[in-house]
Amino acid sequence: MAATPEYLATVKDLSNRIVEAQKPIRILDAIKWDADIKRQFFASRGQQLPQIAHNYYDKTPLGFDPHDKRKEFHNIERDINRQLGQLSPVTGMMRRACREYQMVVRMLEARGTDEFGDLSQELYGSASDVFHAGDPTVAQLGTNMEATLVSLLKHTSMQEDPKNIDAEAAVAELNARMGQVFPNDGIRVMISDGITADAAAGTDYIKIRKGALLNNNDIDVLEAHEGWVHLGTTLNGMAQPYCTFLGKGQPSSTVTQEGLAVLTEIITLRSTPTRLYKLINRVRAVTLAEDGADFIEVYNYLREKELSEDDSYQIASRVFRGSTPTGKPFTKDIAYMKGFVQTFNFMRLAVAQGKLDKLPLLFVGKIQLEDMPTVVQLMQEGIIVPPKFVPPHFADLKGLAAWLSFSRFIAGLNFQQLESDYASLLS
Repeated sequence: MAATPEYLATVKDLSNRIVEAQKPIRILDAIKWDADIKRQFFASRGQQLPQIAHNYYDKTPLGFDPHDKRKEFHNIERDINRQLGQLSPVTGMMRRACREYQMVVRMLEARGTDEFGDLSQELYGSASDVFHAGDPTVAQLGTNMEATLVSLLKHTSMQEDPKNIDAEAAVAELNARMGQVFPNDGIRVMISDGITADAAAGTDYIKIRKGALLNNNDIDVLEAHEGWVHLGTTLNGMAQPYCTFLGKGQPSSTVTQEGLAVLTEIITLRSTPTRLYKLINRVRAVTLAEDGADFIEVYNYLREKELSEDDSYQIASRVFRGSTPTGKPFTKDIAYMKGFVQTFNFMRLAVAQGKLDKLPLLFVGKIQLEDMPTVVQLMQEGIIVPPKFVPPHFADLKGLAAWLSFSRFIAGLNFQQLESDYASLLS
């Protein structure tokens, strides 16, 4: 049954209130470490913990009053219940958004304390989480994949091209590519000196870190990861006529978003063992920090894994940002591999059951996998519309379906027996 115009207008009004309320919340800006911390760490030759105490973050105002912001989301949630009813399918998604943003505000208030790490685990998960009952944990995935990737990276054929493309040239190239992918959406690629990673996507832009050096493969990955997935789902969410909140990602959608982005890198053959090794080491770094390791111990672990000083510092600082060098970690970095496994399993089951129509819906906005039944229902009611942009490999599903159709059978084979049977062929 189609929703009434009055109902749709109410959904849009409440959705717009969520979008407006979350605008000043900038998680990564609120928890980042400045460049002086890095300089001081290397000046000590990595022997002294970064000078981050619990009051370090006081110099970075949140840009909003935490009490007032939590109250604002509480009031929106109350009005959602009153105006849409607790049993409305869209109510659950909108109430979750309000509650998560309230928890985000609490987490940012707790910067520099153990509560920050506790709330991070509630929002993003933990390395000790299991994928399904009886399955390995996220931490065990990191350990298991590490051995394979280390073996691969010993081969000269796995060595990547030199990173000799500067940030300015990368910006020019990505601007040209984004102009072709999103010709009428005003997408900009720019240089920024305020981000930790080499690149990050926003509402209508991609930032490249000032001073970053990349190669052509890095640019291919950024096009798919930041462009097709992160910008694509943002633009699709913003284009929703009523559920405009789908253009803004809450922490619970991060796992699906990052997993979908990593999966897109892999199935389009843009990812590399070096790239995956970096993602796996982020999982290992979170695992170590959750087990009590401090910043120097995590940094030294990464150096022992033959990561560069710069990469080791970058990963370690990503894990401890918002916390202290001896505190509980910011766990967002487990989202990449955790989300990859969950999204891949969803896709291969959808193919096995002949439900290919579900796959493009992953791009309808910033959703999580658990939202899929609700998204389908809301589309039937005209409250959500299909995604405006879908990456090429999802727009034409024939190749993807062929690739995934074998996965269930192959996954069921006994790998230890395969190793035994094929041993003589690989000797």
